[in-house]
Amino acid sequence: MKNFIITVLSGIFLLISGLGIAGDIEAGKEKAAEVCAACHGPDGNSPSPAFPKLAGQYATYIERTLSDYKSGERKDPVMNGMAAALSKEDIENLAVYFASQSGLKTMK
Repeated sequence: MKNFIITVLSGIFLLISGLGIAGDIEAGKEKAAEVCAACHGPDGNSPSPAFPKLAGQYATYIERTLSDYKSGERKDPVMNGMAAALSKEDIENLAVYFASQSGLKTMK
């Protein structure tokens, strides 16, 4: 019973956490081609082990990570510079685009 309650509460939390992100997948695809594709691949499936795969990652995670790079809370010289040029809307669009791609998620 305890495991069931934890599972239900976790599911509710995931649903609620994803409600705050609204983005445009097509706009995210265009921005990804301009800004992200060179390192992370055009669809977020990086061909190089030096760069993380973004495809299939949760939108909330991508949005938080990019926001943290933009604010400087998360440190990486390349990503801080890349994220600095992104608007809040760009970040939301990138997050929903990469989340919509096949990749990391094994469950929907």
